[in-house]
Amino acid sequence: MWHTGYGIEINLSLPDLGHPGRPELLGEITARVTDRDPQLLECLAHHKGRECQSETGGKSPWMFIRRGRVGGRRPLVASHLPVTHKPTPAESAQHKATKERVVETAAKYGLDSEAEVPVANRRSVTDAVVTGPSGLRIGWEIQYHHLSPSSVHRRSANAVEHGITPLWVAKDRTASLIDRAPWARVDDMPWKDIADGKEMVIRGGYRHLEVWKCVPSSDRHCLVSEGAGHCGAIHADWFVPALCVPEKKPVYIEDLVLQSATGESVPVYVPSRGNGRAGRHMWVSADDRTLWEEIVGERTPLPLASADEDDDVITFAEQEIDRTCRAGEEDWFVSDTRPIRDLGQTTGGITLPRMPVQGSRDPMRITPVERAAASAALGCPTWELGPCAGCGQLMRRYGRYAAMYCRVCRAVLNGR
Repeated sequence: MWHTGYGIEINLSLPDLGHPGRPELLGEITARVTDRDPQLLECLAHHKGRECQSETGGKSPWMFIRRGRVGGRRPLVASHLPVTHKPTPAESAQHKATKERVVETAAKYGLDSEAEVPVANRRSVTDAVVTGPSGLRIGWEIQYHHLSPSSVHRRSANAVEHGITPLWVAKDRTASLIDRAPWARVDDMPWKDIADGKEMVIRGGYRHLEVWKCVPSSDRHCLVSEGAGHCGAIHADWFVPALCVPEKKPVYIEDLVLQSATGESVPVYVPSRGNGRAGRHMWVSADDRTLWEEIVGERTPLPLASADEDDDVITFAEQEIDRTCRAGEEDWFVSDTRPIRDLGQTTGGITLPRMPVQGSRDPMRITPVERAAASAALGCPTWELGPCAGCGQLMRRYGRYAAMYCRVCRAVLNGR
């Protein structure tokens, strides 16, 4: 492409774009079109007086930069304006119906709500803001078409800066907003069904915390042992309602409108144990978040900075510049299908040491974190915990359903 400001050719396949003396060039050309001159970048064929295919297709010779996705690579690709996505009539109707449903639901519950709320000096508009009794503000962003990760981060950060908790709504499991901000996924429904009040189940983005003792009698598999083994430790992980044991009731969009505004449901960010730069955003009950923070011993704030993720790092093929306009040519540059981001799987969870042993000589060796985890795993208050008379591990020793020996020791004593 041609840079009209500097009067230079730009080769997007080179790390320095063909101009090693201009380190700022990449940032300039990848800026949003609204933040720069729309005619800054020109189709090179058009500039040279050759045929520009876009002109016959109803687009302009002015260009913008996007990131492609081919075989795991993320090359820069020049595309003709207009930059903004133009929703289809069906997308627009879905968007409007969902926004109106959020606002109407808020009104039904006696909550203050407002549609099309300007944020950050009117540079962005939140679809709907619902305000709870305590002043908690939830910014609903209905996003039924593709939006770049950087836009999700930027708009979420703007919302938080202005005292609004963002809540993004998607209908596609490949949506780039998933796990980049607090989110919820609903079914791809006709706008008429949305407007008529048909059930809108939250299919992704809302989870429940499950804590269990890893023993043979457990209904869940071990998180650390291969095969069907059991490690005797306490595991904690997050599950969608359908995968909870027993299965939890589904969460509907009306539930989330009310509970997010009242603080009964809250956003939480769980960093990936294998990759510190990645993690899961989810909506959870306030009680679950409190228990999780006790178990992990920390509270992880929602990330606001837009750090490059592994699948967003630009790659450069280092080829000769192509001076031919390729707009409209089939198979010239086909991006791979966007990967599924809402996998509906567990988050990786956390494993505490084997159920702590309550030694009579040192009763203080059990930490508050271990005691809280044991209480959750066994489903009893902390004051009902006590040592197994056989192995010394914490168990439900006092109160209702109390016993002297844990299940494992009872099995051993009974010869099983």
